[in-house]
Amino acid sequence: MSGSADYNLTHDDAHAIDDCWNRIGVHGDKSCPLLAEHIHCRNCSVYSAAATRLLDRYTLQRDDQDLAHAPLDTDIVTRSLLMFRLGEEWLGLTTRSLVEVAPLQPIHSLPHQRSRALLGVANVRGALVACLSLVELLDLDPGGAVVAGARVMPRMLIVAAQGGPVVVPVDEVDGIHAIDERVLDAASQSAAKYTRGVLKFKGRSLRWLDEEQLLSAMTRSLS
Repeated sequence: MSGSADYNLTHDDAHAIDDCWNRIGVHGDKSCPLLAEHIHCRNCSVYSAAATRLLDRYTLQRDDQDLAHAPLDTDIVTRSLLMFRLGEEWLGLTTRSLVEVAPLQPIHSLPHQRSRALLGVANVRGALVACLSLVELLDLDPGGAVVAGARVMPRMLIVAAQGGPVVVPVDEVDGIHAIDERVLDAASQSAAKYTRGVLKFKGRSLRWLDEEQLLSAMTRSLS
């Protein structure tokens, strides 16, 4: 609701969250021009985006605290991965290829589209961005049950593909985690499409995606 704040979620984001709902929203002076449309701040995409950033900061802080209590090892090198779910499969993508995690938006199909992976376009803060299906690109099972009673919030990942950002919808985002490079090096080899390896994380089997191959496939799907 405040256009001055930067709501991008990247691995080096250090901007403070602008709690505009406390200044010009329902908990402030109610001067926000979007209130007439949304009635309450919780219905606004800016509020949702701020909540997403806040939750991911908690994830990063928790990881930092875990590392702080770990035995001191100056040789540890980590890599940041965004972990998300499609169907029943958990996947990891390096944050250097990530622009933002955004609330789910309607996808508008395009007539006469040639690529099976191209879902259409989505409106991202006034700009139309191509939307691709990772399920199609990765040859995943489109089904997949969710545990009953689980609170799941689908998201859109905005990825920095060649030629511009691309949106991919996902079923759930776990957060950003710093993974020891030695764990990644020991990941099991996999013949799965655009995959660098498979590793165990938080009791799950995590498919670590090859971002270079994946971004290249995205670009081909748009041509």
